[in-house]
Amino acid sequence: MSTTVTSKGQVTIPKPVRDLLGITPGVAVEFNLEPDGRVVLTKAGSKRRPPSRFARLRGAAGKGMSTDQIMRLTRGTD
Repeated sequence: MSTTVTSKGQVTIPKPVRDLLGITPGVAVEFNLEPDGRVVLTKAGSKRRPPSRFARLRGAAGKGMSTDQIMRLTRGTD
């Protein structure tokens, strides 16, 4: 998502971001500079960070195969 900075230095926070963070008119926000140079917007006083793009994938893997099963598969034995 992108937005344009006005001549006064103001930006409009896109609605999906406002909804995600629970930002309504009059709510304070914080801009935090990350070590990698990114700026992260958070609701002031909020301890919760926005979910990462990988958050929905966490815990999605199944149990998987055992080492013995993998070895039988790679060796072509039953």
